[in-house]
Amino acid sequence: MRILLAEDDRTNARGITFVLQKAQMVADTAETGAEAIDLAKLYDYDAIIMDVMLPDGEGFDVVRRLRAMKNTAPILMLSAQSRAEQKIKGLQAGADDYLAKPFDQQELVARLQAIIRRSKGFSHSRLEVGGITMDLSAREVSVDGLPVPLTSKEYAILELLVLRRGAVLSKENFLDHLYGGIDEPDSKIIDVFICKLRKKLGSAGADNLIGTVWGRGYIVRDQQMQRGPALAPAAAARHAPPSPML
Repeated sequence: MRILLAEDDRTNARGITFVLQKAQMVADTAETGAEAIDLAKLYDYDAIIMDVMLPDGEGFDVVRRLRAMKNTAPILMLSAQSRAEQKIKGLQAGADDYLAKPFDQQELVARLQAIIRRSKGFSHSRLEVGGITMDLSAREVSVDGLPVPLTSKEYAILELLVLRRGAVLSKENFLDHLYGGIDEPDSKIIDVFICKLRKKLGSAGADNLIGTVWGRGYIVRDQQMQRGPALAPAAAARHAPPSPML
């Protein structure tokens, strides 16, 4: 996931960025509202964290401008003030959630995950698409109850595909969300990750989940995936007909 953080306090920004990176998120930082708007025009963020007080104005006004620009990224507002009037003002401006400082690190990540998955049409942290189950909180993937061990990059690719099911994602989309322009490798690495991911899912019985749109990228379609002919041994045992009585 790629997050935009609008926070002018550099100490706070470094702390929040560290928390996001621990949660395997890529974070871009803006110190002003104008900079946040410019970045939001350039990149397709999964979510935006907006501090209420910025050097060039209130975060509420930045949220209103983002929504006027038709930017639909979910927004979490941060403020040292916890009064109900402030929360209401933020939500009415177009924010999706409001968190008062100081806050628990895990709560920040959990709230971000919640507004992101809700914005994509998922109500629970356990996402079920086609025959796979993704647990966003535990960062685990399973097929028919069998865990599928993935590397952090493989998981991030599958997470992006599942959250944006039905949309074709280019190699550049993946690079933006996995690296954010930092130490970014050649785009061909995405093909390698996808190949390895398909093999692992296929071995667990989830063939054909990730489709290729030639010349454009990869997609997880909305409809149920077609299951491969072979099931993993444990899954096959569950689906096998009962043995005849002797």
